[in-house]
Parts: sequence; C-alpha cells; structure tokens
Amino acid sequence: MREGSLEAPTRHVIDWGNPDYIDAEKLDAEMRREFEVCHGCRRCFNLCDSFPRLFDLIDATGDAELSGVKSEDFKQVVDACTLCDMCFMTKCPYVPPHAFNIDFPHLLLRYRVAERAKHGTEFFDKQLAETDRNGTLARIAPGIANWASKRSNHLTRPVLEKVAGVDRNVELPKFHGRTFMARAKDSPPAVNRHAPAFGKRKAAIFATCFANYNNPDIGEAALAVLAKNGVDAEVVYPGCCGMPQLEQGDLARVAEKARCTAAALRPYIDAGKDIIALIPSCALMMKFEWLLIVPDDENVKALANATYDIAEYIVEIADDEGMAPGMKPVPGGVALHLACHARAQNMGAMGAEMLRLIPETDVSVIERCSGHGGSWGVKKGNFDIARKFVKQTVKRAADANKGLLASECPLAGKHIAQGFEQVEGAAPRQSLHPIQILARAYGIGTGEPS
Repeated sequence: MREGSLEAPTRHVIDWGNPDYIDAEKLDAEMRREFEVCHGCRRCFNLCDSFPRLFDLIDATGDAELSGVKSEDFKQVVDACTLCDMCFMTKCPYVPPHAFNIDFPHLLLRYRVAERAKHGTEFFDKQLAETDRNGTLARIAPGIANWASKRSNHLTRPVLEKVAGVDRNVELPKFHGRTFMARAKDSPPAVNRHAPAFGKRKAAIFATCFANYNNPDIGEAALAVLAKNGVDAEVVYPGCCGMPQLEQGDLARVAEKARCTAAALRPYIDAGKDIIALIPSCALMMKFEWLLIVPDDENVKALANATYDIAEYIVEIADDEGMAPGMKPVPGGVALHLACHARAQNMGAMGAEMLRLIPETDVSVIERCSGHGGSWGVKKGNFDIARKFVKQTVKRAADANKGLLASECPLAGKHIAQGFEQVEGAAPRQSLHPIQILARAYGIGTGEPS
C-alpha cells in the first residue's frame, strides 16, 4: 500500500449485529488506535469541532500523548461530530484501503451505537427524529405549529428549549398543510412530448420527509422540471430514510427503514424507473449507507444502483439527451453552497453543473461547512458551535455578491441564510434549493425559501 492512499476510498460493512461491535474494551481499543493516527496527522483540525476537542484533550495531558486522555472524555469528541463525512471523503489520507484503515465518522457512529445500547436515547431527542409523525401531526394545524416554532415567539421557544433542548435562537423549518405527495397527486404537470428526453426515461421521485412536509415547493419544482424535459415521473414516499436515527446510533431502526423502503420501491425499479432523491442526505443513505447496514438485502442493492440525486439526474439528461429549450438567465447569478452529503456521494459538484446549464448565469461555488448537521445543529449547546463554523461560509457567500443564495441541503441553506444576520451591512437572505432555481429559469413557480 502506497503512503497517502492514492487508491479510491472504500468503506467496510458496519458489523452492528456482532456483539464485539459494542464491546466496551474493543471499542475503546479501536478508538485509541484511530485517534493515535489522527493525533499524528492533524490534517482535519479545521473541519469540525470534533478534531480540536480531540487534539486539545491530548495537548492538555502535559506530554502530548493520547495515553493520558481518559476514555470517558472521548464522549465530547463524539458529541461534536455531525456525520458529514468530509474527513473521510476529502481530508484523510489513511482511509481504507490504506493499511491504517481510518474511518473517523463510522468510528464515532460505533460509539453512539454502543452508548445507545447502554443508556438509550434521550426522550425528546428521539421525538425530534420522528420526522414523519411530526410532519403528519403538524400538517393538521400548520399555522399553530409554525407559530409555536417561530424564532420570534418568546412564549413558546424558551419552553421548547428547556423541555426539548432546541436552541431558542435557531431558525426552524416550517410545516405545510398540503404535502408534496398530495400536491403531486392533485396537480401533476403535463409531460413535454417535444423534449429531447421524451420517451427515453421513466422516474419515481422519492419525496423525502423534508420536501413532503416542510417545503413541497422543492418537490413541485423537481416534478415540473422533469416534466418540462419529457420525463414521466411519479412521486412515492414509503417513509423517512432514517438519517435522524443514524445520527443517534439507532442502526436497528435504520435497517428496518432500509428494508421496508427498498421493498416498497422495488416494483418501480423492476418497471424500469429511475429513483430520484430530492435531498442529498436521503440520496446518500439510499446509495451508500443502507448497503453498509443491510448488505445482504437484494432490494437495497437494487435501490442503490437505481438511485440518483436530483441534480445528478438533471445533468445526466443534459449530457445524454439534451435539455428542453426555454431557460432564461437568472439575474445576478447564484452563490451555491455544496452540501456535505452531496459531496459525500462522490459524484462531483452536480448542483453547480446543473445550475450552469442556465444560460448567462454566473454560479459561485462555496465548498465550506454550513455548521448545521441535521438535528445536531438545532440543539442547545450545538447551535453556537454551528454559528461559529458557518461564519466563513457566510462571508464567502456575501463576498460572492450574487442575486440568489442556494444550497442542495435545505437545512444548511436555512442556517447559512440565518448566518447573514451576523454580517454587518449584509442584507437578509433566503436560500433556495438549486432545482427551484432551475425551475425559475424555465419560468415555473417562484421558489419558496428553504
């Protein structure tokens, strides 16, 4: 094996059913082995707060040796990880197949699985992760739900912070009474029979919990752009991909969701339909993470091979068949944040490539952490850390001085937009998903902010 691991990175199956996986002594030994390598390298010092916490613990021992750090102190390193995968994908020279075999995110995931097996998951953390149930309940009375979660609500937000640990200062997603699934069923767009791709592609859009309950406009934009380009697509949603449960180390629940969702989508795959995920985290789960958790499930394997990120799919249409005419320039251009889970799919900067299909539209790409990390970023204690890490991202977006702000991850986009409040003299911003901007270029819809 050559130093620096010039080979393509690979990942091992997560052996979570093996009792050794959560064995305290074996886990501690593996953490110390990998942390020792990280200590000797330190390339990832500026990626997230996990690495500074680890290095500070080592430096505080006096002799700068990991052996002087107590095992119970490793929890603070684990708690700072957002599972963004950027250390594994972009920084670490020692990932498999290198002999050092370093996979920092999955090591910390293993710790969370072991911690959950021993202590369980905090009640309100568990409830926050129930996105389908929460969305179903909130859509009964979205006005009340959005009033209660509004950042300016000084009556409810302090209570939410005290009871559920959700920071009172974080901007939370809104809910809608009519889901994306309902809208797609009631008003399906007409398929453009004159588009170059007409008759050559069939697709099923996996709605995702966020697009279904929190921002149906993302889904409607994707459906409309596909129809404009001759793709007959239907919308399906068996349930959440399980990313919130993955963050909490509940791999049994993730495995259950993977098996059920893959089985529900298998008939669409067998009918020759491509599966399109609207949110990068969901695409990452369906393409990669599920395969590592339930590697022997044939439906999961078939789904991984059939799944596309929405931007990836549009770019493939452009490359293979060509785009339907009719796009107009977007005034002022776009500052695009590349979401970590889009980058982790190892497919290239598809969001940027997609937006560059729009004529005479300048796209400025920002490859920095948003600091959010899903449900991690809304928690009291984490939100201030998230705000610290988003500062440079916001500065780059402000310096780009584009007409529109976008992110492939709606939660990251919302956090970056909120970060503009910290920039003196900067105008308030709202973030869009790139597919909403492409729809706007076609004159479809206006684009509801994330």
